[in-house]
Amino acid sequence: MNDWNTKYNYNFPTSIRFGKEVSLEIGVHLSSLGFKHAFVVSDPGLTKLPLFTRVIDSLNAAHVKTTVFSEIAKNPVKSNVLHGVSAYQAAHCDCVIGFGGGASMDVARAIVLKVNHPLDLFAYDDAKGGDQFVTNEVPYFVTVPTTSGTGSEVGRSTVISDDVTHEKKILFSPKLLAKKVFVDPMLSMDLPPFITAATGMDALTHNVEAYLAKGFSPLCDGIALEGIRLIAHSLERATHKPDLESRSKMAMASLMGATAFQKGLGIVHSLAHPLSTVVDMHHGLANAIMIPYGLEFNLASSEEKFKNMAEACGLARTTPGAFIDFILKLNQKIGIPEKLGSQKVDKNHVEKLSVLAIQDPCHQSNPKVVTQSDFSMLYLKAL
Repeated sequence: MNDWNTKYNYNFPTSIRFGKEVSLEIGVHLSSLGFKHAFVVSDPGLTKLPLFTRVIDSLNAAHVKTTVFSEIAKNPVKSNVLHGVSAYQAAHCDCVIGFGGGASMDVARAIVLKVNHPLDLFAYDDAKGGDQFVTNEVPYFVTVPTTSGTGSEVGRSTVISDDVTHEKKILFSPKLLAKKVFVDPMLSMDLPPFITAATGMDALTHNVEAYLAKGFSPLCDGIALEGIRLIAHSLERATHKPDLESRSKMAMASLMGATAFQKGLGIVHSLAHPLSTVVDMHHGLANAIMIPYGLEFNLASSEEKFKNMAEACGLARTTPGAFIDFILKLNQKIGIPEKLGSQKVDKNHVEKLSVLAIQDPCHQSNPKVVTQSDFSMLYLKAL
């Protein structure tokens, strides 16, 4: 049993500082390494909150100047990154802090990439082998998550959309791993219930799809199962009656999911990504609504793994379908709508959604082959 009042250090592979109020140690950490001016990337809402001010004050107290950049869209676009690079260079910063949820982390990581790499940002698109051009050094990079969902704090890729076409590009390189991650459960303590629920289901989806993904990666499988267990025992409480233990378990499970999904993701993410593109739906909410439908599609191909997930959740019944029933009930308990229609998605959207879904690379590691017709069927079922 962990003592959630204790601060921990561990590496896998990123150096992680985990525990209550570790976010107030960032300034001392940077100062000890000789850094003097941090470029803090966060979203506009967060920068107005006391928790953000406390961290900025702690940086200043450690004699680390700060320049705050918050020009971030909910689904980040290329212009956000380019404006951020200009601001970083104009302020003569020497390190970058990604502070917030997935959008903040994506923009921060893309800025880290672009500062010393002169090609067009999308020249580094991983789908086109762009990682081969990531050859120069990058600024020292620290991440500080404020939600328990994407796990982007331990990621090595970033998703940025084209401003005009809204096509998502994945920029990838091991150089984009944070040098130090500060995971402070207290930063998520005051999150609204909806954000807690949606981001929490995002974390659960990462763990579930990583576990189900085809291929051989026993380390990722073990991490994913433990992440599923932690979320099953903490998400409902974190949503409605948050405390240090539930927030700590969600924070841990979130970064575990992002570590595990280096094995791959699956059909649920390929269903969710177009919903963010076409109707600007929150990514976590899209995953939360679509995961029961994606799991039902995969059930027959992975029955033993479904039993293992049910067992990890501590369910009395561990038949293959019991885990899907658990997900449906969990969604209800934390206020996730059952249908896409509640989010103003209708039949007119299905064709475009299905085209984008089949183009999304995540389903390539799904345990069962998916066709565009399958995507159309699942979207219609979810309406």
